[in-house]
Amino acid sequence: MTNNLLELTRSFTDSYARVGGINHLDGKNLPAKTAIVDITKDLLRLLFPGFFDEHPVPSAQIELETMGLLSSVVPRLEAEIHKSIEYAPPSDIDKSDLAAASRDLTMKFLGSLPQVRELLQTDTEAAYCGDPAALSPEEVIVAYPFVEAIAVQRLAHVLYLASVPLIPRIMCEWAHTRSGMDLHPGAQIGAYFFVDHCTGTVVGETSVIGNHVKMYQGVGLVARSLEAGQALRGKKRHPTIEDRVTIYAGATIMGGDTVIGAGSTIGANVFLTRGVPPNSLVVQGDVTPRVLSKIKPEPGAVDFQI
Repeated sequence: MTNNLLELTRSFTDSYARVGGINHLDGKNLPAKTAIVDITKDLLRLLFPGFFDEHPVPSAQIELETMGLLSSVVPRLEAEIHKSIEYAPPSDIDKSDLAAASRDLTMKFLGSLPQVRELLQTDTEAAYCGDPAALSPEEVIVAYPFVEAIAVQRLAHVLYLASVPLIPRIMCEWAHTRSGMDLHPGAQIGAYFFVDHCTGTVVGETSVIGNHVKMYQGVGLVARSLEAGQALRGKKRHPTIEDRVTIYAGATIMGGDTVIGAGSTIGANVFLTRGVPPNSLVVQGDVTPRVLSKIKPEPGAVDFQI
């Protein structure tokens, strides 16, 4: 047994040395996924007091509870941010004092949370007003996977904009596993956003989404071709969705030059690789999508295909 165990151990360590994929204790450490998940859960508790706790938070104790939670989050998040910027330092930080940079990034991030809360209130309102099955805004917060997913994305987006590596993606992938909705932390998402049912929805890194946008399950805001790989880093690859657009289930909208005009409706299972004007109604034709105007047409006007 001992010999077999020793041989098995050596086969693993040989694999580590040969293939890599090990987070070295004696090298530049990566952020710990489990630690990031625990921190994210506590951030959700800060955003929605009492909704992500086993017991409601009494109003008289909310300041004490918040201070206690913050005092726990600050050192843990600071430690993980330090690992991240040591691994891949952002260009605009003082690399000679990563500890101070980590502290500064942590406090600026936490200082942004009240504004994130205000934005999330618009998402909750959009979900409640947009779903007749919802009993109350409180039910939306406590029961809808969308709220958790967009809350995590909005948190991660702040870190993404601060050029903190690794952590934003870990946060969003955790939310992805829980909600079935894949929101990249780099996506710019406006106020009053709602995705009904969530499952299978994908929003890519360079997507730009305006205000009052509603989507359904299985919608993809994706890039065209990724054959160029890393050469596309930093380039606009995903579509822009302007204000007051509704996108129904299974629609795929593709490409960085594709702009869906304000007030448009994209029907179920539509496959779009080009933009459409404002106030368009797009339905899937036999081969290509048909684009109709939602505005009363002039006499003799016809719809067109793309």
